[in-house]
Amino acid sequence: MHQARTTCPYCGVGCGVLACVENDRITGVDGDADHPANFGRLCVKGSALHETLGDHGRLTRPRVDGAEVDWETALDAVADRLQATRRDHGKGAVAAYLSGQLLTEDYYVANKLFKGFLGTPHLDTNSRLCMASAVAAYKRSLGADAVPCNYEDIEEAELVVLVGSNLAWNHPVLYQRLRTAKSRNPLMRVVVIDPRVTDTCEIADLYLGLKPGSDARLFNGLLAWMADKGRLDRVYLEKHTTGFDDALATAREGDGAVEAIAADCDVDPERLETFFYWFASQLHVVTLYSQGINQSSSGTDKCNAIINCHLAGGKIGLPGAGPFSITGQPNAMGGREVGGLANQLAAHMDYHSPGAIDRVTRFWATQHLAPDVPDGPGHKALELFEAIERGEVRAVWIMATNPAVSLPDVHRVRRALAKCPLVIVSECVADTDLLPYADIVLPASGWSEKDGTVTNSERRISRQRGILPPPGEARHDWWIITQVARRLGFGEAFAYEHPGEIFDEHARLSGFENQAGTDSARLFDISGLAGLDRAAYDALAPIQWPVTADVPHGTARLFEDGRFATPDGLARLIPVRPHGPRQTLSGTRPLRLNTGRVRDQWHTMTRTGRAPRLMNHRAEPFIEVEPGDAEAWGVHDQQLARLTGAGGDYIGRVRVSKAQRRGEVFVPMHWTGQFSGRASMGGLLEAHRDPVSGQPESKHGAVSLEPLAAGWEATLLVADGLEGAADWCDATRYWARIPLGGCQRWQLAGGRADAHGDTRPDWLAWLAQYLPVAPTLWCEDPASGRLRAAGLEAGRLRWWLMVGPPAELPGLAWLDERFQEAARGDALDAARRRRLLAGCDDGAADSGPVVCSCHQVGRATIVSAIHAGDTSVEALGARLACGTQCGSCIPELKSLIEECAEEERAHARAEPKPESIDVA
Repeated sequence: MHQARTTCPYCGVGCGVLACVENDRITGVDGDADHPANFGRLCVKGSALHETLGDHGRLTRPRVDGAEVDWETALDAVADRLQATRRDHGKGAVAAYLSGQLLTEDYYVANKLFKGFLGTPHLDTNSRLCMASAVAAYKRSLGADAVPCNYEDIEEAELVVLVGSNLAWNHPVLYQRLRTAKSRNPLMRVVVIDPRVTDTCEIADLYLGLKPGSDARLFNGLLAWMADKGRLDRVYLEKHTTGFDDALATAREGDGAVEAIAADCDVDPERLETFFYWFASQLHVVTLYSQGINQSSSGTDKCNAIINCHLAGGKIGLPGAGPFSITGQPNAMGGREVGGLANQLAAHMDYHSPGAIDRVTRFWATQHLAPDVPDGPGHKALELFEAIERGEVRAVWIMATNPAVSLPDVHRVRRALAKCPLVIVSECVADTDLLPYADIVLPASGWSEKDGTVTNSERRISRQRGILPPPGEARHDWWIITQVARRLGFGEAFAYEHPGEIFDEHARLSGFENQAGTDSARLFDISGLAGLDRAAYDALAPIQWPVTADVPHGTARLFEDGRFATPDGLARLIPVRPHGPRQTLSGTRPLRLNTGRVRDQWHTMTRTGRAPRLMNHRAEPFIEVEPGDAEAWGVHDQQLARLTGAGGDYIGRVRVSKAQRRGEVFVPMHWTGQFSGRASMGGLLEAHRDPVSGQPESKHGAVSLEPLAAGWEATLLVADGLEGAADWCDATRYWARIPLGGCQRWQLAGGRADAHGDTRPDWLAWLAQYLPVAPTLWCEDPASGRLRAAGLEAGRLRWWLMVGPPAELPGLAWLDERFQEAARGDALDAARRRRLLAGCDDGAADSGPVVCSCHQVGRATIVSAIHAGDTSVEALGARLACGTQCGSCIPELKSLIEECAEEERAHARAEPKPESIDVA
């Protein structure tokens, strides 16, 4: 056995991973204690990486027009059809849509092919959905797409402000670094600004539950308050910035009283002024912001409102200070470095950068072949699919992303893809919502197979190393693109044989005609990494850009000298006029919709959905509803309900939560048609976008809510590979598929429970229709509609059914073990066969819903330990191990401890007091 160093493929924290390799298999993963992003920590998703591997469910052969073909045929088809589209309809009829899941080397050759040699500007990336507003704001104010901070600044700050970021769930390792730093520094304060009370609030000294969309009003108010109270850094403003007077005048256009700002933001005025005072009086302030800020029709302005406050107070360019945008994807920043956005060329050069088009053209030129670089930006993500729908773009190559799920107004996106004459998809998973629209499918390598670099949120470049061979005929994205380029006649410009050669060219371009003090100067420069031989590239240690001959060890913090990446070296304060969400509430859609991630899942679950323990924390799509709203809309906890939005509906299980504001609901972004029938959040959102960044407004939908009128619910466990197992989906009103260790769990609902009558199926006939193995055991109560049944084949469990609400389910771990035994060929013994319909061993305790995914510790087990006297997180960890690995469940553990304490207090208050006896 040996260990290989690589990097986690999930969020933008960029954690280092040690993969344990034995007999050409990764048997486990650990955090890399030497990696400066995580120092050995991993979240539960990272810890389960090895559980997501394997050939099952992978694409292993190319397909053209639905038929499997060899690579020569597939590559010829891609090249011929792209060339024909370009010839018949012009260069602009060809487009690409990329992903932050690609490595920098993949991104570089794709950008070079499409913008440099196919001559189309229409290449964009799903980073447009998460980071575009932060990028645009940094460029408007600081002069470059350059995060000024690093992770150590979070630990060195005296005040950390989290805005629109559930750090505890979305960047758990960074949250743990912050939590540890706060425990070591009793003077550190943490402020959380978010419409929802999230697990991140567990470490908050102050929480502001503001009205969705009011962030810019709040930070404009802060800027005016700082000016009114004499809390500006006038020296810094005069020496290093411009535009302050206009920004302040615009901020003062509204009523500047704290009470008025608080009313507009719907927060307590005393709490708001406390935040203003803390921010204004402390120099070492880091503001962390993410999708709650960016995913807005005014996201760029919101980011600039935050940056304005940091510039006005001189809180930038020094340890423990700065506006810090936290990246959503592992390589969103690397993709931008090479020009992955439609308004970029390469190496942080935009089309409007002085001399950039000529410079890139000359750099990419070969002796006999001149590039055909476009003269202006292309379509951004939403515009791209609108152009496809209009027929202007007639060929699109989509790599490592799933726009059939992730974009707003997703049904329109699907209609556009359906009518597009040529859809090419590079993908590693065999079943996604996008693949039915593909004319050509190219099997790509995945994590543990890909070899290249990624850049995390703090500008740190790390190696993601290829450890295993790709399965079947899957190939690396850079190789696929290069082979197509050669068939198109561009072989001399795409003669790469190794990703290290691509990285070298990328590094050289970053330093090409990049001299400080000239019009061509760019902050992004990794020319100090050019010229690495293959061994040096393979051994590349994590390093932060810029990396030059003068700064060979990288740059931890930017703008320390107060000089910015603008032509005059001055940062710009930007006037910001707040406006509300473009998706307006109405009488038919009166609820504000918020969207986001859950703790244990990633994007569209193509990876995390392969690890059963990651499905346990939130097993089904859900709708989080405030208790008063639940009562008003006639829904209750764990009931199925329907949201209706502008473009469709969404069905999920209600979670009644005091964490929600009244009049607002929350849904997760992850569920797709592979895991549930009608749980794509993109169908609820209108396609509004920020006019500067083009980023969609994904946080501010408008919906209505109603109970799902279902006459029955059922839970069906089916052995993996059982034929016909999914045929029942069309016959149900709701379904969700939940992978377990030895079987697939299906949650089903159907029939009607309304004026049209309750239609319950004949269950034995239903089972005979949909399952190839007949019922062996069953127990039915016709009066209540309850049924339990099981199908065995040669004594092995093949399926198990319970008709009734999920609340009546036993813990499913015992049944899952029986399916795993069956997969090994073991038949049930007599004792277990007798317990089969009960679904558990006699007297076995149900551990309840999983709270700690790392150690699979359930709620009931934790509550029992609390009642037994383990009334601290540390005590629970010592007894059950929960909270001792990634720490993501610690906020939930604390909530359970407080719930149990409150129950005991309520019980004590309810106990009758002994009567007093008058002995006089």
